[in-house]
Amino acid sequence: MTPSDDIQRRAAQVIGGLTPQQQQALVDALRSGGAHVWLDELLGAPQPVVGEVPARVRGFQVRLDLIGARPPVWRRLDVPGDLTLDRVHAVIQAAMGWSDGHLHRFRTGSDPRSPYFVTAFDIEEGDEGVLEDTVRLDQLVTGPGDRLWYDYDFGDGWYHVLQVEKVLDEPPAQVRCTAGRRACPPEDCGGMWAYEELASWVRGGCDPAAVPSPFDDAEHARSWLPLDWHPDRFDPAEATVAIAAAMTAPVPVAEELAALRTRLERRGELVLTDLLERAVEQPVAEPGEEDAVRLLEPYLVLLEGIGDGVELTGAGYLPPAVVEYLAERTGLTGWWIGKANREDLTWPLAQLRAEARTLGLLTVRHGRLAPTRYARQHRDRPLALWHHLVSRMALGRNDFDRQAGWAALAVVAGGVPAEHWHTEIHAVLLALGWRGAGGRTLPVSQVANPTLGVLEVLAGRLRGGQVSGVNPAVVATARSAIVS
Repeated sequence: MTPSDDIQRRAAQVIGGLTPQQQQALVDALRSGGAHVWLDELLGAPQPVVGEVPARVRGFQVRLDLIGARPPVWRRLDVPGDLTLDRVHAVIQAAMGWSDGHLHRFRTGSDPRSPYFVTAFDIEEGDEGVLEDTVRLDQLVTGPGDRLWYDYDFGDGWYHVLQVEKVLDEPPAQVRCTAGRRACPPEDCGGMWAYEELASWVRGGCDPAAVPSPFDDAEHARSWLPLDWHPDRFDPAEATVAIAAAMTAPVPVAEELAALRTRLERRGELVLTDLLERAVEQPVAEPGEEDAVRLLEPYLVLLEGIGDGVELTGAGYLPPAVVEYLAERTGLTGWWIGKANREDLTWPLAQLRAEARTLGLLTVRHGRLAPTRYARQHRDRPLALWHHLVSRMALGRNDFDRQAGWAALAVVAGGVPAEHWHTEIHAVLLALGWRGAGGRTLPVSQVANPTLGVLEVLAGRLRGGQVSGVNPAVVATARSAIVS
């Protein structure tokens, strides 16, 4: 039975057992075009079927294809069967050449609505299901022809299928890429249609007179492409090296920052080294309970304002009454020009909500904003929330936000006055090689990142509009994040 057959069977069983009132509700939902929502809530998301762990670990020769690519983009891999899906994700990213800057999902059928495995991010967002890092590859595929589907970047929509070609008697000592064709599309290029247009332009010699949309000119288009990217270039040996690097044990947070420092020191750049030396001159001091209350006041007010949850407006914003409450309690009304009763016109509160969600304090489901389980359990324990905040930084799911976040933590931990944070972070990012659009110098205005936003809130941005001076509690927070 296919997943769609199973859904139809379950729907028929449920509908057949409805009361007359429930059947009338279904008719009304069909007339209003909302039946899919009604049924989704009634049936619930089907869970994927997971087999038993095999008694013996074997290997698989698999072929990974980017669905819809013409000409085909594919990889052939030798993998051990005991890889959990989060590790298979790392293999796919490295083998294809993706940068792991977007969300992903494994599913068990070709239909996008097929049962799927949830990620750690899904759990943080309040979803429920079978966590991908609890399931092994050999619990889902066992022999030639078995398949597993992998989606990456739900915006551009890169869909992959992994199919077993051969079962290996012994698992390979390491994952190997033995064959493949063509480079994967550039990140964020706009999906399959845009990729094919971009690839044709590169194959044609990057004619300035035939620049594909939406690029302004040839220089803009080339700046979007990875270095030396050509759609027909692929080297299995390079992919194997990339896979080996991706499969190494995750580095602790402090080591991630140390790696950036080492990278700059090898170039003779000491800007980050100097900041870190200043940061560790003083021991890390944990704030007291009263300090934590003052430091986290905006987030505590936000949690108090939404209580156990509030319904968002049709456009996805906080209700005006809640916006007014937050503006008054955080001190925003003392300097904000405007009524401060619409979230979309009051960016400091919109950013506060976004940061709280990134920190794992809020979740949105079915148009309702609510505290996460952790926030509900600890909103009356500010010091526990402070420890949670420290453990989450640096924030970010892409290279820029991560590196800019570490730069922000280093700058603040180094005791730099708040009015100079942006300039100092900018210097670190330039040293790391970041540039603006078209290879131009990165503007100071573009150093904004989620970690910096949180640090500015802790320093009192909502109460005064700007931050200045050195706040010892904020410095202690940055230092704790660096050494944690």
